[in-house]
This record gives sequence, C-alpha cells and structure tokens, in this order.
Amino acid sequence: MNNWGWLFLIFVIGALLWQINQTDTNQLTQNNNVNTVLSESLDQGFAKADRIRTFSFPHDHYMHPKYRIEWWYITGNLQSDTGRAFGYQITFFRTALTSKSQKRQSSWASNHIWMAHLAVSDIEQQQHIHTQKISRGAAGLAGISQQPFKIWLDDWQITANSSGNFPWAIIAKDQKISIDVTINPLKPIVLQGDQGLSQKSSEPGNASYYYSSTRMQTSGTITINNTLHQVKGLSWLDREWSTSALGKHQSGWDWFSLQLNTGEELMFYRIRDKAGNSDKHSQGKWIDVNGNSTALDSSDVILEALDYWQPSTGKSYPISWRMTLPKRNKEMIIKAAINDQLMRTTFEYWEGAVNVYNTGLNSLAGKGYLEMTGY
Repeated sequence: MNNWGWLFLIFVIGALLWQINQTDTNQLTQNNNVNTVLSESLDQGFAKADRIRTFSFPHDHYMHPKYRIEWWYITGNLQSDTGRAFGYQITFFRTALTSKSQKRQSSWASNHIWMAHLAVSDIEQQQHIHTQKISRGAAGLAGISQQPFKIWLDDWQITANSSGNFPWAIIAKDQKISIDVTINPLKPIVLQGDQGLSQKSSEPGNASYYYSSTRMQTSGTITINNTLHQVKGLSWLDREWSTSALGKHQSGWDWFSLQLNTGEELMFYRIRDKAGNSDKHSQGKWIDVNGNSTALDSSDVILEALDYWQPSTGKSYPISWRMTLPKRNKEMIIKAAINDQLMRTTFEYWEGAVNVYNTGLNSLAGKGYLEMTGY
C-alpha cells in the first residue's frame, strides 16, 4: 500500500503473532483467516498516526519502534541489455509483538518479527516467481542498523552509506531468482496524504505516516534459473509506519503506482467497502516532471475494471482497468503484464507489473505496479 497496502498485510501478521507470541513463526500458514485475525484486539500501548508530523531525512528511513508496524517497499520495471522486460518487488516488514519493554535473558528473544517478500516477473516468459522469509529480530537473523544503514533478513538486505542517504543497494537471492541492483532518486521525496499523514478511515488513528520516492534510477542484475541479465530502468519506494488498520466497513484496496513516459507519476489507492464500492478515503498524488505533487481525492480518479483473471481458488482479480482523471482530461488503460502475479505467501494477494496505455491510441504510455487485496 506499499503502497499503503502493506499496512493491512503487516497488521494481519502482527495480530496473528500477538496471538501466538512466543511460538515458532512457522505456524503462519495460508489457512489463516484474515477477517478473524483482524477482529482480535490490539495492544493499546503503541503510538498512533493521528497528527501531522515533521519528516526528517535520512532519519525517517530508519526504524520507528513506537509504532506497531512498518515496511520498506520497493518495486520496479527493468529492461535487460537485450530488451527483455522484468518487474521486481522486494519488501521488508517489521512487526512489534508488544509495546511493553521486556527484559529477556535469551539471545533468541525479540519483540520484533521481520518478514520479507521477493518477486520477479519475467514478462517475455510470462512467469512470476516469488518467495518469502520470516524471522525473529534476534541473534543477528534480521533487523536494521543505522550506522551503517542496513536492513536485512538472513542474506536479503538493503544497504547504504553510514548516513543512510541514497543510493541504496539491494541484494536478495533465492533458489530460482535473485536481484542485485542499486536505486537512486531522480526526484524529491513525496509526502503522501496530508503532509505525510495518510488517513485510511474515519476512526481516529486509522492512518499511517507515508512517503514515497516515485522515480528512482535503477541498474544491476536479475538472475532467473541461473541465467543472469544486466538490467536498468525505474523503481518506486514506499515507506510507511503505523499501528491501526482498515475500518470495520472496509474490505480491501486497489493500489496503483504509475511511472509515465512523460516524466510524471501517479499514486492512487482505492479503498473498497464490503459492498465493493469506493470509500471516501481513497486518495493519491499526481507528481509532475519537476517533482511537484498535487493531491487526488476519491472524486478525482474514476476506476473501471475491464477484464478479470481467476486463479484456482475461485477468486476473480481485475487485471485490466480504465482509469479516468476528469479534471485533467486524461484517460488511461492499465493492463497486467502477466495475468498471474498472485503472491501465494502467508496471506494471498495480487501484486505485479502493469503496462499503461493511452486510451484509443493503444500506445505505451508508461509502466507501473498494481496491488489488490480483499477479493
């Protein structure tokens, strides 16, 4: 969600871990019921995103332990030196088990659970490969350090210089896929929502602190099944931290991050109520070529699903959309680069690379990422 989408995912995982607390994290399975977990009560000792704050960089790239949940979310569309297109996603999440300070003797004890997702979409071969890791934030298994700046889970990591400033280096390897890229912003950081306070529902504190780097120059390598590809292109960074989640009347969201060939970007998330209608808290930002951003509310963006893809679970995910911005006299068609970009991880959700087309012209207008939950 990262999109603030990760707010929901991490909240779910954190709530479940609150239930099992000291037990092995391998008990997380795809059979967990999201609605049941979300109905569990929260430890009220955590801070909440309930007021405008001052952001400070690079300090805010670091951890915010007073809040229950937090993530570093990066997606990108890259191209090899032979013209082959790839999408990628890597996300690190931190979830606190309790707000209370606990002194524990064991080096394995930790108040934080870390999870990471890695995915590569090979557009030419129409395959989407993904994996995840989960660990306690103890015994050097996972965590974050400030000097030098490093976020890691096992051998997956994001690193920077001692100050935490960009560029950042990303390295993550699995049996079938690996990425080794460097990302560096081409525009200033965008504070999402109201000066970085992104409200999700009407309930006080149901919000996150949220900022993005919407156009990041990227280069490095992607490896699929032992074949290495030199790649370059654009990435998108989302950072959020919070304690609360969706309101009781909300069921999920559709989140878009689009990088247009004009040098502009758009982030918009549509929150859906349980009837499938758009919630009034749906919002986003339009970023011009110079990095200036303009807020978008629920009336500024009209979304129409044009086509669906259905996995074996029987759910239907919209994989083709018409997006209209009436005030800008702009209409775009957004299509999944691969229909099946379902993240079959602890909790199932659709997250993948998309292509953006000018309506009527059928010409490529840009690329981006789409996340969908609650279907």
